[in-house]
Amino acid sequence: MKRKVLWSTLGILVLVGGILFLIIGSKTSSDDALPKVKATKGNIIDKALAVGTIEPENEISVKSKVSGVVNKIFADAGVYVKAGQPLLEVRPDPTPLELADAKRNVELAQVEVDNMAKDRVRQESLVKKQLISTREYEDFERRNEESGLRLKIANEKLALLESGRIKIGNKNIESIIKAPIDGFVLNKTVEVGDPVTPLTSYQEGTVLMKMANMERLVFKGTVDEIDVGKLKEGMEVQIKVGALPSDTVHGKLTKISLKAEKKEQATVFPIEISIPKSNKATLRAGYSANASVIIQKKEQVLTIPERVVTFRNDSAFVKLALGPENSEERFIKTGLSDAISIEVISGLAEGDSVEEKPVKKIE
Repeated sequence: MKRKVLWSTLGILVLVGGILFLIIGSKTSSDDALPKVKATKGNIIDKALAVGTIEPENEISVKSKVSGVVNKIFADAGVYVKAGQPLLEVRPDPTPLELADAKRNVELAQVEVDNMAKDRVRQESLVKKQLISTREYEDFERRNEESGLRLKIANEKLALLESGRIKIGNKNIESIIKAPIDGFVLNKTVEVGDPVTPLTSYQEGTVLMKMANMERLVFKGTVDEIDVGKLKEGMEVQIKVGALPSDTVHGKLTKISLKAEKKEQATVFPIEISIPKSNKATLRAGYSANASVIIQKKEQVLTIPERVVTFRNDSAFVKLALGPENSEERFIKTGLSDAISIEVISGLAEGDSVEEKPVKKIE
């Protein structure tokens, strides 16, 4: 009886051991099996990334030709104005010395004109009596006209200092600064009461406002030196604006700088991308953006993930799965890559399974 129990117990233990062996063996083999990916048709786009901002094609600095202080502001930042529309008024604010000097110049010029008027009678009498030549009389007339012009100039300077408004011929010169173009006021850099330095041939003058036509925008950014050799003017560009994550703006590469710049210890080249007017996205000056310049694009080609490809001696190989446990190394010819997927020109067919590379275990 005891012997039967012993044999029964041994039989059960053997049976349980066999079952455990099969379970562990199957689990080990399934753990050792590598994941697989299939060769499929897809699109591959080789891009060069540029980082920059959206800017107006032409940004204009509005300045004054009259010195003084800001008296009134007619247009605020963000407002659309037409060319010739008033932007602000500059009130002349001359120093006491400038005002006194201008008034004395008027008085001196007036004295000269008065003296020339008194001398005219004598000159006319002398020329009638032929005591002076006609040429001498003509010289007197020229000096008389010049004295009149000097008086006029002195009066105009005084009027500009006092009121800021004069009329020279058919042209009105006034202290109201008008918009030079149709466009938006991007910002104003002065407030009422701020001093204004005029624009002259020897000084830049105070920037009062900045304007731009926002219908003509460009992307200004930089691209890495690794990619700049692949770029050509006219290439299509896809721009992603940080403030508009759901919109993609399209443009064309218009300018590639010939001179590199150093930026954060990297060598980059400035580029410009023209952006056509679009009603889909409202773009603002200063938006940060990333531009993807499309270098080459292929549609519906056979692709696999580039991570499964092994490159050796300028050749590419993959592990082609032949069954649940069998595989072979297959030479393939590759084409375009976007660093994630790679084109397979030959060596694989659509639907072929390729094994992933084994993951190295950290010990």
